[in-house]
Amino acid sequence: MAALVIDSQQADDPRDVIHRAVQAIAEGKVVVFPTETVYVAAASALNDTAVARLSQLCRGNTAEPVTLAVKSLDEALDYVPSIPPVGLRLARRCWPGPVTLQLQDSQPGSLRQRLPTGVQQIVAPADALRFRVPAHELIFGALRLLAAPVAMATAKRPGDPDPVTAEEAIARIGQDVDLVLDAGRCRYALPSSIVQFQGNRLQVTRQGAVSEANLKRLASWMAILVCTGNTCRSPMAESLLRKRISERLGCRMDELEDRGIIVTSAGVSATPGCRPSHEAVVVLRDHGLDLSPHESQPLTDRLVQYADLILTMTRGHREAILAHFPEAATRTHLISRQGGDVADPIGGPTELYRRCAEQIDQCLSDWVDELNFDEISGT
Repeated sequence: MAALVIDSQQADDPRDVIHRAVQAIAEGKVVVFPTETVYVAAASALNDTAVARLSQLCRGNTAEPVTLAVKSLDEALDYVPSIPPVGLRLARRCWPGPVTLQLQDSQPGSLRQRLPTGVQQIVAPADALRFRVPAHELIFGALRLLAAPVAMATAKRPGDPDPVTAEEAIARIGQDVDLVLDAGRCRYALPSSIVQFQGNRLQVTRQGAVSEANLKRLASWMAILVCTGNTCRSPMAESLLRKRISERLGCRMDELEDRGIIVTSAGVSATPGCRPSHEAVVVLRDHGLDLSPHESQPLTDRLVQYADLILTMTRGHREAILAHFPEAATRTHLISRQGGDVADPIGGPTELYRRCAEQIDQCLSDWVDELNFDEISGT
């Protein structure tokens, strides 16, 4: 019997389409969803009969794990409590999106062990689980309404090409699923990229919609130094931190990104493209650093989302950041470990800038001493 097909692009209200899909999943049916990569077949991870049907249909006799689609990183952590730092960075920066993380779970008490036994055997062979937060509004909307993840696999039989339209998915497995949601051609029309980990090192096992080079950059550890206008204090701090880290690692400053480390700066009230203050350039020249190419940038949502460490010059800067981004509280700190502010030298003589740079450099020395570089670099 052919599947029921719903054209979401013709629906009066997309929420009705999502609700019908949620109901079908809750009833133990197999539903084909669009994602930003390819069309997938999905079933409730709490229903071992439905997951077994999905696996046999899309995986055949292969031992490859079926992916768990979750609504957030927090939900993935319920199933795999110990995700390596590089994995956490990728999840924070890539989800929702076209990246699948393969993680190992051998800890007792995780939610994975509460899944039906048959489901565990399919989604976690050898204790390896794959997780993804799809970005398409239909499947992401369904996940937000469901009490548990869904198991999902590409909507095709083994050996078939990946379906990037509903018509292709129907041609592959349309006779063996219950519902197909048609939302047109997938945005990327490529499979998700799959990343797994050896300790804190990533390994790209399938290069899909996100290239290996971009994945490694996205996995980099990022520090952001923040002041007001991003023309003197934070640019000086950026260059001084880059210098201290390169000295600690025994590499050149221009090799840090190859080591998986990004250091940048921004201002809470910065105008894009402003040049650094002349005095700051002069002072850093005495440290063997060239600040003249710097251009100011404002602190954006994406910079805050990506940052692993945000160091502010004053308490006011930290308070301003947390007022807009409370979720960044654990990653946002005063640059001074003693709690004092680094005063703005703008308009003062070169000597004031020199004292400011010395204060910043001493504060950064304390931070570098505490950083765990084995956890920082995952590439």
